[in-house]
Parts: sequence; C-alpha cells; structure tokens
Amino acid sequence: MPLRISAARLFASAAVATVLGLSAGGCSNIGGRDTTGSIGQAGAVAGAETDARKSMDALATRYRENPGDTNAAIAYASALRATDQRAQAVAVLEQASIRNPNSMPLLGAYGRALADAGQYQQAMIALDHAHTPDAPDWRILNVQGAVLDQMGRHADAQRHYASALKIVPDEPSVLSNLGLSYMLTKDLKNAEITLRRAVAQPNAGPKVRQNLALVVGLRGNFAEAEKIATADLPENEATANVAYLKQMLAQKGDLKKMGRSYGPGPATGS
Repeated sequence: MPLRISAARLFASAAVATVLGLSAGGCSNIGGRDTTGSIGQAGAVAGAETDARKSMDALATRYRENPGDTNAAIAYASALRATDQRAQAVAVLEQASIRNPNSMPLLGAYGRALADAGQYQQAMIALDHAHTPDAPDWRILNVQGAVLDQMGRHADAQRHYASALKIVPDEPSVLSNLGLSYMLTKDLKNAEITLRRAVAQPNAGPKVRQNLALVVGLRGNFAEAEKIATADLPENEATANVAYLKQMLAQKGDLKKMGRSYGPGPATGS
C-alpha cells in the first residue's frame, strides 16, 4: 500500500543533509558535489571530506603565504567547508574579499559560504555583487534561488530559477531546485513535473533522481519512489536509500534544507 501522510506532517518531514554544489564562476566539480542531492549521499560526502582533509595542509600553507591570492582563498575555503569548518571558511573569504572587492568569483564563493553558515541576508548581498544584470550568471541565480527558498521567499526563488533557465534551458540542477521549491510550497504536482523534466536530461545525476523519489513518495506512490531511489545503485546502497526514504516520509523534521547547500565556491581553471 502506498505510504500516505498528511500535508502538515509531510512538510515537516525528516531533516536531510545539504549537498547542492554548483560553482559560482566555473563548471568544475568541487569536493565531489556538483548538483542537488538528497538521500543516498553519505558516501559521496564522506569521500569529499576525506579528499579535503588530505589537501588541507597544502591549501592552508598556500593561502597563508599569499592571502591576497583569490584562487588560494577559494580553494582553502572549499576544503574548510568540506570538513564542516564553516565559520572559518567565512572568515577566510571575508578577508579575501576585503583585499579583492571586485572579484566576482570570490564574492560568489563568499556568498555561498555565508549561506552555508545560515547567514542568508549577508549571503544575498555578496551574491548580488557576484554577477551583473547585463551579464547574469545562471549558477549565481541558482544559488540565490536556494537562499531565497531558505528565507521562505519561494516566489522570489522561483523567479531566480526561471531567469537561470532562460540562460540554460533544461539544466537539471536548476530544475531540481525549482522542483524542491514547488515542494516547499506544497505544490507537489508541479514539483513532480519539474523533477521528471530534470531527470530526463542526459546530464542529470543520481542526486536529482533522489529528489524526484522523495516527491513521488510524498504524493503517495511509494512503489515508484522506491524504484527511482534504487535505480543504478548496488544492493547495499539501494537498501539504505529505501530505508532513508521511508524515514524522511514518516518522521517529523524540516524539509527546507532538502537537497540544498551552496557549494564550496567556484573552481579555478574551468
């Protein structure tokens, strides 16, 4: 029998880790997180953290030798965020932005770090300066949308996603965030339609499919949600995904952070 829960309970479901990781000024994957995600993400996050810890000393040395180097500051802050040192990442990028107030990639990374630390108003200020109206960056628009969703400004968030999609139609990461935004406004029908559109794109990652699985489950079709959640996964991960999906659908918590983070900032050289 499909799992059905009330609307009030369904939008107070289990809290999930946040893993959106689009770069603000480049297209590289940083810390292994380059798209929206939800369930089934623990292994990837753990791997990213391990990689970041291995490179931490070298990145710290590079930054301290030249704190005015924007690339060094961004890379070091990325490692700090990957190891959950969010306040220190904000401090590093704040100092770097004082030295380089006109660096848009740096401001983009700073805005993400602020958002990741829950400082949403300050994050929006930094992100507003990370691109310009005459040359908008879809990645920044996408992150701004995620921040606005965290602030409860879902209509504004959806306008940012729509602007991003004018630049990159059918970009799965933007569609995934838009779908989650619809979910937060209890518009599950449009959430599912949008997430199915995201999943249909050839470059959609497994984390985007997990967001679809959640919404399909929230609509009461747990059999299909389970099928989506276990696609292309080894048996142990598939089992874990199903268990976590059931937990998310059955427990109270906060869906606001569903599939969201703000990435460690832009990678260099892309």
